[in-house]
Amino acid sequence: MTEVPTQEASAPPSGWSRITEISREVHRGFIAEWTVTIILLLFATTTLVQAFVIPSASMQNTLLIGDHVLVDKLTYAPQGSISKHLLPYRDIRRGDIIVFRYPRNVGEDYVKRAIGLPGDHIKLVNKQLWLNGHFVNEPYVVHSSPYIDTYRDNFPTAPEMPAEPSAADMLQNHVVNGELVVPPGYIFAMGDNRDDSSDSRYWGFVPRENIVGTPLIIYWSFEAPTSDLTNPNIGIDHIIDVIIHFPQKTRWSRTFKLVRGYPLQ
Repeated sequence: MTEVPTQEASAPPSGWSRITEISREVHRGFIAEWTVTIILLLFATTTLVQAFVIPSASMQNTLLIGDHVLVDKLTYAPQGSISKHLLPYRDIRRGDIIVFRYPRNVGEDYVKRAIGLPGDHIKLVNKQLWLNGHFVNEPYVVHSSPYIDTYRDNFPTAPEMPAEPSAADMLQNHVVNGELVVPPGYIFAMGDNRDDSSDSRYWGFVPRENIVGTPLIIYWSFEAPTSDLTNPNIGIDHIIDVIIHFPQKTRWSRTFKLVRGYPLQ
C-alpha cells in the first residue's frame, strides 16, 4: 500500500464549508439531481424511493460497506403518457449504478454498475474492459488482487469450476468471437471492486424488469461489519455500537454525497 505523506491535522469543516464543497463537486445536472432529491425526501413513498444499505465491498470505493443510500425508483420507471413530459424518466445508460433484484433470489437486492446494454460486445483482457471493440477507461475500478485469474480477468473464457446454470447458458449461447453479446431485455453488470465482486460474470445477465432504481445520495455512512448489515434482525450489539460510536464511526465526509454513474463509451 502506498504511504501517504503526513499532513497537519485541520479542524473539521463547518456546515457551510461542507455545503460549499458539495457545490464545487457538482458539475453536470446539478439542478435536476437536487430537484429530484428534494422531491423524494419531501414526498417519498415506497414507490418513489427506497432506503438501502451497502453490505459488501463489491462497489468499493464508489460505495463503501455501511453507506446508507436513497435509491431513486422513479428514473427507470415505466413512462406514462403525461408524466413522461413532466418527470425525469430515462433508460439505463452504460456506467449507471443500478440496484436490482438478484436474479437467483429476487428477495435480495444487489447494487452493481451497468456495463453492457443489449447488443453490446464485452470482454476483459488482463483485467481491462473492452466494449464494442475498443478499450474503456474505468477510473472508478479497484483491483484488490495482484494476480490474474483466467476466468475473472480474461472474460469470457471457460471457467475452471462448473458455472452457475444461468452463467453457463450465458457462456454457451451469447459468446461470439471471444466476446460476450448482451441479449435484448438484459443488462451485464459488474462491481467496481472488480477482483472481489459476485456479478454477471458468475451468475449471468440482469433482466431489465429486475432493476429497481439507481442510488441517488448517501444520507449516512457508518463503519460496520458486513455481518451486522446483512442480519435481518438488528442485533443488540449493532445498536450499542451505533449509540456509543456514532460520532467516531460516522463517515461525515460522505454524508449527503451524491452518487453518480460514469458514462462509458
